[in-house]
Amino acid sequence: MPGHWQARGRTRPLALSILDFLFGPPLRSDADREERVGPAAGIPIFGLDALSSAAYGPEAALTLLIPLGAAGIAWIFPISVSIVILLGIVYFSYRQTIEAYPNGGGSYTVASENLGAGAGLLAAAALMIDYVLTAAVGISSGVGALISAVPGLQPHTLALCLGILVLLMVVNLRGVREAGGVFMLPTYLFIVCLLGLIAAGVWNVIATAGHPHTVIAPPVMPAAAASFSAWIILKAFASGCTAMTGVEAVSNGVKAFREPVTKSAQFTLTIIIGILAILLLGIAFLVRAYHIGATDPGSSGYQSVLSMLLAAVTGRGWFYWVSISSIVFVLALSANTAFADFPRLCRIIGQDGYLPWSFSLRGRRLVYSQGIYMLAFLAAGLLTMFGGVTDRLIPLYAVGAFLAFTLSQSGMVAHWRKSQDPRAKHYMAVNGVGAVATGLTVAVVLVAKFVAGAWITVILIPSLIVLMVAIKRHFQSVTQAVADNAPLSTASICAPLVIVPIDSWDKISAKALRFAISLSKEIKAVHVRSDETRDEIVDSWRRLVEEPACAAGLPVPELVCLKSPFRYVITPIVDYILDLSAKNPDREIAVIVPELIEHKWYHYALHNQRAEGLRALLLLKGNQRITTMNIPWYLKQ
Repeated sequence: MPGHWQARGRTRPLALSILDFLFGPPLRSDADREERVGPAAGIPIFGLDALSSAAYGPEAALTLLIPLGAAGIAWIFPISVSIVILLGIVYFSYRQTIEAYPNGGGSYTVASENLGAGAGLLAAAALMIDYVLTAAVGISSGVGALISAVPGLQPHTLALCLGILVLLMVVNLRGVREAGGVFMLPTYLFIVCLLGLIAAGVWNVIATAGHPHTVIAPPVMPAAAASFSAWIILKAFASGCTAMTGVEAVSNGVKAFREPVTKSAQFTLTIIIGILAILLLGIAFLVRAYHIGATDPGSSGYQSVLSMLLAAVTGRGWFYWVSISSIVFVLALSANTAFADFPRLCRIIGQDGYLPWSFSLRGRRLVYSQGIYMLAFLAAGLLTMFGGVTDRLIPLYAVGAFLAFTLSQSGMVAHWRKSQDPRAKHYMAVNGVGAVATGLTVAVVLVAKFVAGAWITVILIPSLIVLMVAIKRHFQSVTQAVADNAPLSTASICAPLVIVPIDSWDKISAKALRFAISLSKEIKAVHVRSDETRDEIVDSWRRLVEEPACAAGLPVPELVCLKSPFRYVITPIVDYILDLSAKNPDREIAVIVPELIEHKWYHYALHNQRAEGLRALLLLKGNQRITTMNIPWYLKQ
């Protein structure tokens, strides 16, 4: 029926089957406890970002030391020691945060409750930007490691990044427990391979009295292009601090752990930090022992530091390829930490009214789907903007993470000051040291990386805060506008003036008119004519409608014909409805829209969409007294 008002397809079982295949069948709300994870699955879900940073954190620092030539390599170990000390301080602080705030929320919750809404929003903006960067940097690092092993893939860097991003989005939409199962094998393989590399390398160093034999010699470092300066070391430290991102993930996702949630989360955090510290110190020690420096990430001869270290210690045999494969997988999958925590953070912010409420609703697999979609969209934009190259993203990275660290530590200091816990003074001292240390690190990172791109973060964080405050104010204004504590008003209630747009006489129009007659005694069937010829419905209206209605003692619908010399259909009807509303200021107007429901969804495109256009225009131009209703007619197979 190509001339009718609307046709709309119904969801077919095939579509549901496709959804079940991609995302799994829907989960009941009471299955939430079954979806929670223990430490074994918690490490891959919440620790991938932190653990994988061992693959790019030291390299980021070494890249800044390239101008010093071979002399710069000697500085990587003391820089890594400084980072590990800072990591330890942050670790003890987040253990306390998990205990004090077992419902999760991390830096945002701690800062909001102890430092005020402004500090909470600052932490939220910093964390949200950090998670988007976590996803982008993790994926680009994984692709960078793959290109290091297979240089021929370099022209396809961005396509590989976006493909992995889509894969991660789909896996996370399937639920927390399934995501943990998918990531468990590559995570533990990565840990075993790197610990094996460190053990073999350290043994060789000890056995050769500090002069290990290299199986495949690394590229010769270029001559020094700059003299030593504290500024270069500070910049290298700032880049190396990216190895600490992701530490807050466990504290944000405490509710994802099984009972006892606090102990499970603390144990998971301890394992993650312990392994990360070993990896950072081990890699830094071996890099200096084997004289391995970074290569320019944008050059055609680029090799990752871990690729060169593996080749130097073990050669390019099976262990090299297994290790490189695990590094590629873990780096790419490390974005999962962002996918695990960003939606949870958005949920809490949404519940406080600073983001749309839809971010706090769980999807078919008990995950916060809106947050997952938003993260994937933002990360895709960032990867596209920077071409999927890790080194271009690193300068943006650590500011948000360390700002969140600082606010969390400061918030915990305020928390312990109000606490009656006998351990409060000791805990407050730890958090105070952490706040000072991470605050100084924020300043160093900001100054060192400002020109290289950190200025973007400085602009984005306030912009995001302004956006969230605007959203909150909007919701408050809506709440005030619709609030009504008065009892139901029963004055001046009467049947509405009913309008039924009719294109032709058929079963669909008849059903709509029957419903209209049941609502009111005043019914106007509106028909649009585009030329001077008389339509069949005009000639037969008396026989088809008026006479049967009169015989049954029912209200007689009035046929209103509107002329449309320019062949418009929707606009004349809308103008008529608005004019009728203006002439009847004390009446409700009910617009009943007949619509055809097709049996097959792909038939939808064969029909016009006038009903949807009419409803949309009435929503834009209408008022409180105009109501639209759909009367469907289902086309049987």
